[in-house]
Amino acid sequence: MVVSMKPIAFLIVACSASVTIPAYAGASCEANSGVATAALVELYTSEGCSSCPPADKQLSQLKQQVGAAAVIVPLALHVSYWDAIGWKDPFAQKAFDQRQSQLLANRKNRIVYTPQFFVNGNELRAWRTDLPRTIKDINAKAAPLGISLKTMSTDANQFVITADVKPYAKSVSGALYVALSESALVSHVLRGENSGVTLQHDDTVRAWFGPIPLRQGGAHLQQRITIPAEWKRQHLQAVAFVQDDANGNVLQAVSTAQCNQTRG
Repeated sequence: MVVSMKPIAFLIVACSASVTIPAYAGASCEANSGVATAALVELYTSEGCSSCPPADKQLSQLKQQVGAAAVIVPLALHVSYWDAIGWKDPFAQKAFDQRQSQLLANRKNRIVYTPQFFVNGNELRAWRTDLPRTIKDINAKAAPLGISLKTMSTDANQFVITADVKPYAKSVSGALYVALSESALVSHVLRGENSGVTLQHDDTVRAWFGPIPLRQGGAHLQQRITIPAEWKRQHLQAVAFVQDDANGNVLQAVSTAQCNQTRG
């Protein structure tokens, strides 16, 4: 259950590399996962898909639907396989096509489609009705590990992101992933199934780091990132999660979205 994006580099040791990609911006932030398991909700979507806007809206409204106490880490991953049907999704990446397929590699159902929801690595077809209950069930379980996710501004155009994984009790196997996403995006679609529609997107993945294999249950990533001027810094966030290699289940997740004071 692994996918990596090139040429993005990642480091397992305590050092850093510099890359120029869109980034979580703004002030310094430290987010720590709790003892409860967070629900990582992945939506595979496309601006070329007429049935996707309701799913995009569902993802954006999860907090309101489930309640403020719920621990939710949402990600919208735009796939590229709709691009040839009249409208090229500006947020689509082929790496997300690959991850969507790999999430289904060891499952009975191996059909990829949009909109398609996964919660902690498992497909949820009845997302219109079952997302709140599924999230609450996941939150009721104790997590086997903790994740610390930090961002620190170094100057007006750069920041450093650091993620650390520590097991709570016994060592666990899996891999660490880090994503950077942006909310409050607006697109005016000119062609394809959504021609003439203005779409709004939240938690849209812009960049992806990983997998970084756990070693004795732990992992470390530190990355220096240059921030392009055109990005709306106040709407960007970083996400870290750990996924079990054996069964594809997500063991824990955390987001820096809680540090954004001007989101919306």
